[in-house]
Amino acid sequence: MASSKDFLQFVLEQLSPLGDVSVRPMMGEYVLYHRERVVGGIYDDRLLLKPTPSARLLMPDAERDIPYDGAKEMLVADVDDAALTCRVIEAIAADLPEPKRRKGRV
Repeated sequence: MASSKDFLQFVLEQLSPLGDVSVRPMMGEYVLYHRERVVGGIYDDRLLLKPTPSARLLMPDAERDIPYDGAKEMLVADVDDAALTCRVIEAIAADLPEPKRRKGRV
């Protein structure tokens, strides 16, 4: 089941305090970026986040689920708790390495 645009807009509104949040559509779902790092995604009208060490510490009791068959397990975020979700996304981005820059074509 594809995620709805209404849910996407709701999530983006909840994450607006972060400023640098973007999404990229992917097969009816959305990959979520913060500070140019993939921090999670919106799958079946759920916000799933990467289970980095900091995210697991901030959300120790979070439900875990997979976004699609063959994917790694992710943390299910409570988007109604915008403050916690924003803190977790900041922590995930801090845990992840700098994005690799592509070399220009010659």
